[in-house]
Amino acid sequence: MNTTAPVSLVTGANRGIGLETARRLAGLGHTVLLCARRLGDAERAVAGLAPDVPGVLLPRRLDVTEDDGVRALARGVEADFGRLDVLVNNAAVNYDTSRRAVSVDLGEVGRTLDTNLFGPWRTAQAFLPLLRRSAHPRVVNVSSESGSLELMAGGTPAYGVSKAALNALTRKLADELRAERVLVNAVCPGWVATDMGGPGGGPVEEGAAGVVWAATLPDSGPTGGFFRDGKPLAW
Repeated sequence: MNTTAPVSLVTGANRGIGLETARRLAGLGHTVLLCARRLGDAERAVAGLAPDVPGVLLPRRLDVTEDDGVRALARGVEADFGRLDVLVNNAAVNYDTSRRAVSVDLGEVGRTLDTNLFGPWRTAQAFLPLLRRSAHPRVVNVSSESGSLELMAGGTPAYGVSKAALNALTRKLADELRAERVLVNAVCPGWVATDMGGPGGGPVEEGAAGVVWAATLPDSGPTGGFFRDGKPLAW
């Protein structure tokens, strides 16, 4: 294994945008930890990609809602690599288009926040010591235009609020880590034809391109921004 290759971790990477992001980063020569809630799903995803990808793909189990599991994986990455160069917080749930803020069950909202907000938050906290050891640390929070306050309308309450909160977390982390050269950005992949996005969206390759762009920014690149296709989005 090339110990000088960038080490990237992608959550929720067994399908959709996460899977394509992992494939592209591995294609760029990264060692990619492809994470899924079930190890078998991660292993099958790696097996499906490995014949066509020149980089290294390693399956890992990670449920971002489990404190102990997140910390255990961080210890494993430290033992194996001593650092982490790129963290892509992609795992998300519950695109609740049939719900309304006036009536949605708040237990459902809480479960959504646990994955979509607190998941990236606890993962960033756990891996920050390893990111600080990187020469070019990057954090990418996969967000959504649903979380744009300027563009927000009714509907999709749990998902939209969770992504608005994720955007706020992006700004907080970016400002606090600016002096340490950790670039932290939020990326909206747009409407993509995935299991969550449903039919009618664009190809997953296009959605993942903006995520990979943020994961591979030069040191002079932006931090604390919200982007789609490499262009700023309204907060």
